[in-house]
Amino acid sequence: MARPSRFDTDQLLDAAVRLAAQAGPAGVTMSAVAKEVGAPSGSVYHRFAGRTALLAEVWLRTVERFQEGWFAALQGEPDPLRAGCAAARHVVTWSRAHPEEAALLLYGAGDFARAEWSGEHARRAEEGHRRVRAALAELAAGLGAEGAAAAERVTIAMIDLPLSVVRRHLRAGEPLPAHAEDLTAECTAALLG
Repeated sequence: MARPSRFDTDQLLDAAVRLAAQAGPAGVTMSAVAKEVGAPSGSVYHRFAGRTALLAEVWLRTVERFQEGWFAALQGEPDPLRAGCAAARHVVTWSRAHPEEAALLLYGAGDFARAEWSGEHARRAEEGHRRVRAALAELAAGLGAEGAAAAERVTIAMIDLPLSVVRRHLRAGEPLPAHAEDLTAECTAALLG
Protein backbone atom coordinates (compact mmCIF):
# COMPACT_ATOMS: atom_id res chain seq x y z
CA MET A 1 0.00 0.00 0.00
CA ALA A 2 1.34 3.43 -0.95
CA ARG A 3 2.29 5.81 1.80
CA PRO A 4 -0.05 8.83 2.03
CA SER A 5 1.36 12.14 0.88
CA ARG A 6 2.55 14.46 3.66
CA PHE A 7 2.36 17.54 1.44
CA ASP A 8 -0.69 18.26 -0.67
CA THR A 9 -0.97 20.59 -3.64
CA ASP A 10 -2.66 23.36 -1.65
CA GLN A 11 0.17 23.36 0.93
CA LEU A 12 2.70 23.77 -1.85
CA LEU A 13 0.69 26.52 -3.55
CA ASP A 14 0.20 28.29 -0.20
CA ALA A 15 3.98 28.26 0.21
CA ALA A 16 4.38 29.65 -3.32
CA VAL A 17 1.94 32.47 -2.47
CA ARG A 18 3.98 33.37 0.62
CA LEU A 19 7.20 33.37 -1.40
CA ALA A 20 5.67 35.51 -4.16
CA ALA A 21 4.35 38.00 -1.59
CA GLN A 22 7.80 38.27 -0.01
CA ALA A 23 10.10 38.20 -3.04
CA GLY A 24 7.92 38.45 -6.13
CA PRO A 25 7.56 35.76 -8.79
CA ALA A 26 11.34 35.32 -8.97
CA GLY A 27 11.23 33.96 -5.42
CA VAL A 28 8.95 31.11 -6.45
CA THR A 29 11.21 28.22 -7.37
CA MET A 30 10.71 24.50 -6.95
CA SER A 31 13.44 24.29 -4.30
CA ALA A 32 12.22 27.39 -2.44
CA VAL A 33 8.68 25.96 -2.22
CA ALA A 34 10.04 22.62 -1.00
CA LYS A 35 12.16 24.37 1.62
CA GLU A 36 9.23 26.59 2.71
CA VAL A 37 7.09 23.55 3.61
CA GLY A 38 9.95 21.30 4.71
CA ALA A 39 9.37 18.85 1.87
CA PRO A 40 11.83 17.05 -0.37
CA SER A 41 12.10 18.64 -3.82
CA GLY A 42 10.56 15.49 -5.29
CA SER A 43 7.26 16.34 -3.60
CA VAL A 44 7.05 19.55 -5.63
CA TYR A 45 8.11 17.89 -8.88
CA HIS A 46 5.58 15.11 -8.25
CA ARG A 47 2.75 17.67 -8.45
CA PHE A 48 4.12 20.20 -10.94
CA ALA A 49 5.92 19.36 -14.19
CA GLY A 50 8.30 22.27 -13.66
CA ARG A 51 8.56 25.85 -12.46
CA THR A 52 6.31 27.18 -15.25
CA ALA A 53 3.49 24.82 -14.21
CA LEU A 54 3.97 25.87 -10.58
CA LEU A 55 3.84 29.56 -11.50
CA ALA A 56 0.74 29.03 -13.64
CA GLU A 57 -1.07 27.15 -10.88
CA VAL A 58 -0.26 29.66 -8.16
CA TRP A 59 -1.41 32.54 -10.37
CA LEU A 60 -4.56 30.84 -11.60
CA ARG A 61 -5.62 29.50 -8.20
CA THR A 62 -5.26 32.98 -6.71
CA VAL A 63 -7.14 34.71 -9.54
CA GLU A 64 -9.91 32.10 -9.54
CA ARG A 65 -10.41 32.38 -5.78
CA PHE A 66 -10.59 36.16 -6.04
CA GLN A 67 -12.97 36.06 -9.00
CA GLU A 68 -15.32 33.66 -7.25
CA GLY A 69 -16.24 36.36 -4.71
CA TRP A 70 -16.21 39.14 -7.31
CA PHE A 71 -18.73 37.33 -9.50
CA ALA A 72 -20.87 36.46 -6.47
CA ALA A 73 -20.95 40.13 -5.43
CA LEU A 74 -22.00 41.20 -8.94
CA GLN A 75 -24.72 38.57 -9.17
CA GLY A 76 -25.97 38.99 -5.61
CA GLU A 77 -27.67 42.33 -6.18
CA PRO A 78 -30.40 42.95 -8.80
CA ASP A 79 -29.76 46.70 -9.06
CA PRO A 80 -26.77 47.18 -11.43
CA LEU A 81 -25.36 50.21 -9.62
CA ARG A 82 -25.46 48.45 -6.26
CA ALA A 83 -24.05 45.29 -7.83
CA GLY A 84 -21.13 47.24 -9.28
CA CYS A 85 -20.42 48.87 -5.93
CA ALA A 86 -20.60 45.50 -4.16
CA ALA A 87 -18.11 43.95 -6.58
CA ALA A 88 -15.75 46.94 -6.28
CA ARG A 89 -16.02 46.68 -2.49
CA HIS A 90 -15.15 42.98 -2.76
CA VAL A 91 -11.75 43.88 -4.23
CA VAL A 92 -10.86 45.76 -1.05
CA THR A 93 -12.48 43.32 1.39
CA TRP A 94 -10.80 40.32 -0.25
CA SER A 95 -7.45 42.11 -0.33
CA ARG A 96 -7.78 42.91 3.38
CA ALA A 97 -8.59 39.27 4.20
CA HIS A 98 -5.92 37.83 1.85
CA PRO A 99 -3.00 40.28 1.82
CA GLU A 100 -0.42 37.80 0.50
CA GLU A 101 -2.65 36.71 -2.37
CA ALA A 102 -3.54 40.34 -3.09
CA ALA A 103 0.16 41.24 -3.19
CA LEU A 104 0.70 38.41 -5.67
CA LEU A 105 -2.07 39.78 -7.92
CA LEU A 106 -0.36 43.17 -8.10
CA TYR A 107 1.97 41.44 -10.54
CA GLY A 108 0.65 40.42 -13.93
CA ALA A 109 0.27 36.95 -15.39
CA GLY A 110 3.30 37.76 -17.57
CA ASP A 111 5.42 37.94 -14.42
CA PHE A 112 4.31 34.35 -13.77
CA ALA A 113 5.62 33.10 -17.15
CA ARG A 114 2.25 33.42 -18.94
CA ALA A 115 3.85 33.11 -22.38
CA GLU A 116 5.11 29.62 -21.49
CA TRP A 117 1.95 28.16 -19.90
CA SER A 118 0.48 24.90 -21.11
CA GLY A 119 -2.62 24.89 -23.29
CA GLU A 120 -4.77 23.95 -20.30
CA HIS A 121 -3.40 26.78 -18.15
CA ALA A 122 -3.87 29.26 -21.01
CA ARG A 123 -7.45 28.01 -21.49
CA ARG A 124 -8.25 28.55 -17.80
CA ALA A 125 -6.80 32.06 -17.93
CA GLU A 126 -8.77 32.95 -21.06
CA GLU A 127 -11.99 31.57 -19.57
CA GLY A 128 -11.52 33.84 -16.55
CA HIS A 129 -10.91 36.84 -18.81
CA ARG A 130 -13.95 35.97 -20.90
CA ARG A 131 -16.16 35.80 -17.82
CA VAL A 132 -14.89 39.17 -16.55
CA ARG A 133 -15.46 40.82 -19.96
CA ALA A 134 -18.97 39.35 -20.15
CA ALA A 135 -19.79 40.52 -16.60
CA LEU A 136 -18.56 44.04 -17.36
CA ALA A 137 -20.58 44.14 -20.59
CA GLU A 138 -23.68 42.91 -18.76
CA LEU A 139 -23.21 45.52 -16.05
CA ALA A 140 -22.75 48.27 -18.65
CA ALA A 141 -25.94 47.16 -20.41
CA GLY A 142 -27.82 47.12 -17.10
CA LEU A 143 -26.65 50.66 -16.42
CA GLY A 144 -27.63 51.81 -19.91
CA ALA A 145 -23.97 52.59 -20.64
CA GLU A 146 -23.45 52.49 -24.41
CA GLY A 147 -20.39 53.05 -26.54
CA ALA A 148 -16.66 52.72 -26.08
CA ALA A 149 -16.30 55.60 -23.60
CA ALA A 150 -19.05 54.18 -21.38
CA ALA A 151 -17.48 50.71 -21.48
CA GLU A 152 -14.13 52.23 -20.50
CA ARG A 153 -15.80 54.06 -17.61
CA VAL A 154 -17.28 50.78 -16.32
CA THR A 155 -13.88 49.05 -16.56
CA ILE A 156 -12.19 51.89 -14.69
CA ALA A 157 -14.88 51.86 -11.99
CA MET A 158 -14.85 48.09 -11.56
CA ILE A 159 -11.20 47.15 -12.10
CA ASP A 160 -8.78 50.08 -12.06
CA LEU A 161 -10.29 52.13 -9.25
CA PRO A 162 -10.54 49.34 -6.62
CA LEU A 163 -7.03 48.15 -7.46
CA SER A 164 -5.66 51.67 -7.05
CA VAL A 165 -7.21 51.87 -3.59
CA VAL A 166 -5.39 48.73 -2.41
CA ARG A 167 -2.15 48.90 -4.46
CA ARG A 168 -0.37 51.70 -2.58
CA HIS A 169 -1.00 50.18 0.82
CA LEU A 170 -0.12 46.63 -0.20
CA ARG A 171 3.11 47.69 -1.89
CA ALA A 172 4.09 49.65 1.23
CA GLY A 173 3.26 46.66 3.45
CA GLU A 174 0.63 48.74 5.26
CA PRO A 175 -2.81 47.57 6.34
CA LEU A 176 -5.68 48.91 4.33
CA PRO A 177 -7.39 51.85 6.06
CA ALA A 178 -10.76 51.19 7.69
CA HIS A 179 -12.50 53.51 5.23
CA ALA A 180 -11.16 51.78 2.09
CA GLU A 181 -14.33 49.81 1.27
CA ASP A 182 -16.58 52.85 1.70
CA LEU A 183 -14.28 55.08 -0.34
CA THR A 184 -14.12 52.49 -3.11
CA ALA A 185 -17.91 52.09 -3.22
CA GLU A 186 -18.41 55.86 -3.20
CA CYS A 187 -15.99 56.45 -6.07
CA THR A 188 -17.36 53.49 -8.05
CA ALA A 189 -20.91 54.80 -7.64
CA ALA A 190 -19.80 58.23 -8.87
CA LEU A 191 -18.27 56.72 -12.02
CA LEU A 192 -21.13 54.32 -12.71
CA GLY A 193 -23.98 56.69 -11.80
